[in-house]
Amino acid sequence: MPEKPLNEIPQQVRDLYDKGKVAYDRQNWDYALINFEQALKLEPGFYECREALRATQHKKAGSSSGFFKRMIGSASSQPALAKARLALGKNPLEAIQIVEHLLNSDPDNAAAHRLLAEAALAADLPRTAVLSLEIAAKNNPKDKQLRMQLAEVYIKLGEVQKAESVYTELLRADPNDADVAQAYKNLTALRTLDEKGYAALASGTGSYRDVLKDKDEAVALEQEHRQVKTEDVTSRLIEEYEARLVSEPKNIKLMRNLAELYAQQNDFDKSLEYYKRIQNSEVGGDPSLERAIAETTLRRYDYQLAQLDPNDPEQAAKITQLQAEKAQYQLQECAARAEKYPTDPQIRFELGQLYFQHGKISEAIQEFQKAQNYPARRIQAMYHLAQCFARRNMFDLAARKLQDALKEKQTFDEERKELIYALGCVLEKMGKKEEAIEQFKLIYEVDIGYKDVAAKVDAYYSGGGQ
Repeated sequence: MPEKPLNEIPQQVRDLYDKGKVAYDRQNWDYALINFEQALKLEPGFYECREALRATQHKKAGSSSGFFKRMIGSASSQPALAKARLALGKNPLEAIQIVEHLLNSDPDNAAAHRLLAEAALAADLPRTAVLSLEIAAKNNPKDKQLRMQLAEVYIKLGEVQKAESVYTELLRADPNDADVAQAYKNLTALRTLDEKGYAALASGTGSYRDVLKDKDEAVALEQEHRQVKTEDVTSRLIEEYEARLVSEPKNIKLMRNLAELYAQQNDFDKSLEYYKRIQNSEVGGDPSLERAIAETTLRRYDYQLAQLDPNDPEQAAKITQLQAEKAQYQLQECAARAEKYPTDPQIRFELGQLYFQHGKISEAIQEFQKAQNYPARRIQAMYHLAQCFARRNMFDLAARKLQDALKEKQTFDEERKELIYALGCVLEKMGKKEEAIEQFKLIYEVDIGYKDVAAKVDAYYSGGGQ
């Protein structure tokens, strides 16, 4: 699972990320953490969000009671670390989630960062690993093994200069360390710098790609780590990975890379073939793998729909058929995941949304009622429950649910505005115009551009308050 830039992140995940940033700017650390964690659960490769989460963890720790609280956090971290260690071999992404939650209260925990880095490398998230290793190394500057590991990951990312700096500092501290000396020698051999190349690099006019004697290897490394791959590069990588897979038939990482590369080429059948091959070779479930299969299947539907002309009557009928098949698949797949992972609030919430979209209000209510029992999804689940009640004209129940949500949602952010606006609309439908306009005025006072609030309030005053 390669790390992804912001422009490759699904809108649902970006919305959570944006909410987290707004909360961060307002110093609402807890709400920011909830949104960033939810975004990363959906998209573990979202590195920019990982950085934001880490910054929020440190901000929250800085605003807490300091040393005593951190001591309590460290003392209580052992059960979580043990649980993450158990999860690591089977599902490194689960291990990452466990450790991330621990870091919310103890962001400098060295053992946690070591374990997170190990899990990140197992999940093919090297930049995430570096993020933790850098923090751990900063807090433990005399730990040689930790710094050696950091240098190794730098090399994997192609950041040779940073790796060289680590080795240089270690040799400065102990010039006779044979392990460090050998690692530095290996790095030098890898770079094989000549005089001209080094000078160009030092002046800023060259790069390590220019000074490597094996230019083909430099190009290959650059291409493998590039986020946006051209069609030619993708084809070349597929060819290379297919050849390696012949001699490494159980290499899960290769199969996952191939699945992602084939999806980039819109060869979704081949992509799904590799995902299913991984699924058949693993013991137990992997939620991230199942999500990848679902997302690839939905992308196949979208690709097929994009090839059709809605102005052609025959193709228009095919579009309607495909849209119905896509909707049915999405609902059935999510229901199957909810049954398999019954305690996952995110899946419950997604299933509730799908039921609501399909007009299955009773089923949606059931899922949102389950999702509201989890803090990370409680407010939004309550909001959607109110929408379900309103759809059935149970406006008194909808108003009560929105009022309950507002009691818990004190920060006046976009989410609170959404709740207030919904409550105003429900009160309108109940014929309680005065109470409704009071809700719209709360928003008008701070955000006149929110939806049609200005029109509603202006019309109220234009009518003499009637």
